Amino acid sequence: MHINLVSTLCRSLVATTVALGMLAPASVLAWEPTKPVEFVVPAGTGGGADQMSRLIQGVVAKHNLMNQPMVVVNKSGGAGGEGFLYVKDSKGDPHKIIITLSNLFTTPLATGIPFNWKELTPVAMLALDEFVLWVNVDSPHKTAKDYLAAVKAGKDHQFKMAGTGSKQEDQIITVALDKFTGKKFTYVPFKGGGDVAVQLVGGHVDSTVNNPIEQVAHWRAGKTRALCVFDDQRMPYKTKVTDKQSWHDIPTCKEAGVDVDYLMLRGIFMPGGVSQDQVKFYVDLLKKVRETPEWKDFMEKGAFNQSFMSGKEYADWVQKAEATHKTLMKDAGFLAK
Repeated sequence: MHINLVSTLCRSLVATTVALGMLAPASVLAWEPTKPVEFVVPAGTGGGADQMSRLIQGVVAKHNLMNQPMVVVNKSGGAGGEGFLYVKDSKGDPHKIIITLSNLFTTPLATGIPFNWKELTPVAMLALDEFVLWVNVDSPHKTAKDYLAAVKAGKDHQFKMAGTGSKQEDQIITVALDKFTGKKFTYVPFKGGGDVAVQLVGGHVDSTVNNPIEQVAHWRAGKTRALCVFDDQRMPYKTKVTDKQSWHDIPTCKEAGVDVDYLMLRGIFMPGGVSQDQVKFYVDLLKKVRETPEWKDFMEKGAFNQSFMSGKEYADWVQKAEATHKTLMKDAGFLAK
């Protein structure tokens, strides 16, 4: 009887302290979304950022990783500036996240829009994206060395390079190739990597520097040819994608004598003015996404560099990347005047 009384008193005390919030379990204290989460893509449909965001949306729904739905919204206007300003203006709203490319840096530097990444809250680096030099399968050029030798021997603006946006990653790489060959490409901008891929398949341009995920379906179908990857080492994925090649079989551009390498951020930010509990929710959510078979398949399909960062490490990386892009943009003559 005495034991039962003590037990009853203990339960009563615990119930009281929980009700007062003094002894609440972690699950009660932890923040989670109370309405649908808007997932902003500062780029067009079909490109790498769009595909990654929709993959995450699908994985979260399939595995019930969040009680609220995730809604993908494309805001590609102004080279992604529309999306950045939209999230900047949503200060304190934890129900908005944005996936960023390197246009996080290039767009404000090129356009002068009133935006800097420090006005957002860094959440996590999901991966880094590779760039590959592609030509149509009917192109006479079988290697990067052959293709760039033809550009070198041709006239200025003779060869057309399609890319996503103006004064962004694709055009920065194109300018680097201009310097390497001593000849200028005609750069043709489109809204997203999906459109760029279609232009190459249709034979309307001579080449692209699309990300693997943006071109893989056409490569697998035998419609395009991969010449080299803009990295200092080959991609690690050795499973055959086409009848003859894996991602690992694509040589680096440096192997072809082209001393140009470039990796692009695929990262997540929130508006400014959110709490650490709210940031932690999304960091934990993304870690769960990364453990799913769908994500792992997506990483290999798109030949991503699977670097992951959060917290101060991520913020420090972004700070350094901003400085690097400022130098690249200045050298290319792309800074807003």
